[in-house]
Amino acid sequence: MGHHANPAKSWHGKTRRSKNIHSQNPLLGQDVVNQALEDSTEWDSPFEFKQELEVEVLKLSSNGDALALAPSPYPPWVIVAPFALPGEKITVRIYRSSRLHSFADLLNVDTPNPELRDPTRIRCKYFSKCSGCQYQMLSYESQLDIKQNVVIKAYQNFSNLPATLIPQALPTIASPLQYNYRTKITPHFEAPSKKAKKARVDEGAPDDNAKPGWLNIGFNQIGKRSVMDIELQFCLTALKECPIATPVLNEALGPIRDNIIDNIWTYKRGVSLLLRDSIDTSTGNDMDTLSSALEKHVCVTDHKTTVREHVGDKIFEFPGHSFFQNNNSILVPLTDYVRDAIFPSSPSLFPEDRPTHLVDAYCGSGLFSIMLSPHFSTVAGIELSADSIKFATHNALLNNLPPGKCTFRAGDAANIFSVVQDFPPERTALIIDPPRKGTDENFIEQLLAFRCKTVVYVSCNVHTQARDVGMILERMLKKEGPDGKRYVLESLRGFDLFPQTAHVESVAVLRLV
Repeated sequence: MGHHANPAKSWHGKTRRSKNIHSQNPLLGQDVVNQALEDSTEWDSPFEFKQELEVEVLKLSSNGDALALAPSPYPPWVIVAPFALPGEKITVRIYRSSRLHSFADLLNVDTPNPELRDPTRIRCKYFSKCSGCQYQMLSYESQLDIKQNVVIKAYQNFSNLPATLIPQALPTIASPLQYNYRTKITPHFEAPSKKAKKARVDEGAPDDNAKPGWLNIGFNQIGKRSVMDIELQFCLTALKECPIATPVLNEALGPIRDNIIDNIWTYKRGVSLLLRDSIDTSTGNDMDTLSSALEKHVCVTDHKTTVREHVGDKIFEFPGHSFFQNNNSILVPLTDYVRDAIFPSSPSLFPEDRPTHLVDAYCGSGLFSIMLSPHFSTVAGIELSADSIKFATHNALLNNLPPGKCTFRAGDAANIFSVVQDFPPERTALIIDPPRKGTDENFIEQLLAFRCKTVVYVSCNVHTQARDVGMILERMLKKEGPDGKRYVLESLRGFDLFPQTAHVESVAVLRLV
């Protein structure tokens, strides 16, 4: 694990907004934080650059980093380090300091936590160097428990809601695949520098097919901005691969690497590669052909090429560059869960008629709209992207949905629900699946004015989800409708779309009662 290339510029980093500050307040205590702010000492790190020290890990942050307090006689200060677990004593080396905390490389785990850490679980030779995974040393049950706690803490710290309005987060839904699940990877590399080109000329232009020592093709190294070389070696005894990527992607990366090495001196700039696992699209579009071709997968590398995925009994196509969930194995459990949230089995929770209309905001290529279409009379997906609307409409036709049952409409951000004004709110369910930044105040105000029966908020960032849900409930308290109903947060649950990593998807269900 390394530090930034230019420590002089990044030592205090006052322009950076820390993502860990909310995790640190419980460690330091609010009184300590307030005193540091009052004394203007929140940036005064007690540590020197590259200083080494031993600390004890107290908890994990939401992104999987270990959090520890500076030992006596240092003042209250948080140490953030990767790949360590609660209860472990570790030796670290400081490489950057920020507001009330310092980042450190993990040098050694001096006293492991045997109840959590098992090195035999680790499947990747690059684990603890590559930034892609954080939890391979943990049992899968422990990973799910940690992610449930991330959801709980996010709502405690970011929703601004009293505990009485926040239900206990349910156990995290496991991924059917815990390895070889990831259908998209983006390794990258840098082009030859002027210095490297000059050295090559000075050395008499050696064999072009030899891999230069400076060339790394792979993923970011933890604690650095540099790329770490991921070398795939096929042999009789083992395959060195990215164990969370699908076999198709691992098989394709080797030849792609060889081609880059052969042509590296022709590149003018660095490249971020795209590798997506796709059903072979050369087999045609009729459903019988698609069904028989499901086992034939190929690696798509062109951003403009159409990718095809099979989710349950539905087919989805989308451009290689566009967003689609990267763990295909959990998409049926996820969409089934959303369906069951909209149609709860308990009649006491849903005394009125079942919903007949579905609005799918931020619908993308139409995953939720199409998967849930059999359960509604009318479905409308709303998107700002014309390209997404084009492919969502194509997917509705591809799956032979009845004409007019599932449509995709261009929403105006200033008045996004205007395109579904004909939907009866009391018979309508709304799914929100926004990007990481979440929604905004304008969207929430429109949601509250629309007043549909059920809202299911799916999020890849539980912190912005908690903020948005908190805003919905707070404003609902001030704007109770004429019928006396208001939204309540009925349930929270994490989904493990990225096993072996700290990421957790979150589903929040709100009901108008």
